[in-house]
Amino acid sequence: MINNAEFAKRLQKVIDFNSESASSFAEKIGVQRSTISHILSGRNKPSLEFVLKVLAHFPEVELYWLMNGKGQFPAQAKNDVQKEKRVEPTENLFSNENLDKNSNSNSTDNLRIPESQNISPSSIISNSKKEIDRIVIFYKDGSFSNFEN
Repeated sequence: MINNAEFAKRLQKVIDFNSESASSFAEKIGVQRSTISHILSGRNKPSLEFVLKVLAHFPEVELYWLMNGKGQFPAQAKNDVQKEKRVEPTENLFSNENLDKNSNSNSTDNLRIPESQNISPSSIISNSKKEIDRIVIFYKDGSFSNFEN
């Protein structure tokens, strides 16, 4: 269970660290100003959507630190390493180039389809009637990358 008062203190740290006002912070992450006000005052608990927006717009914030105070803030060193591995949202995540580039990573091993089957990931996606809205990759250290269409 999240401690609202402690979460509000950590959120205020993020706001202060980025030299933002509560209003400008709300605008940056795409929420109403009242949402920030209610979370900071302890009236409301943060939603998952709110937390994801903070993490998406402020890469120096770690999920575990924001949620329960464990970890470090700002998380510069760890994020520098993740940025090197991160695939930009404009790239095709399932292209053979990206699969080959990340072949040493355990996270892409499950995405590989044996070449003997002659099935490409892009053909699987193009044959689907559903449209991909978002892909979230979770790392073992508790961090994640969020890619939205």
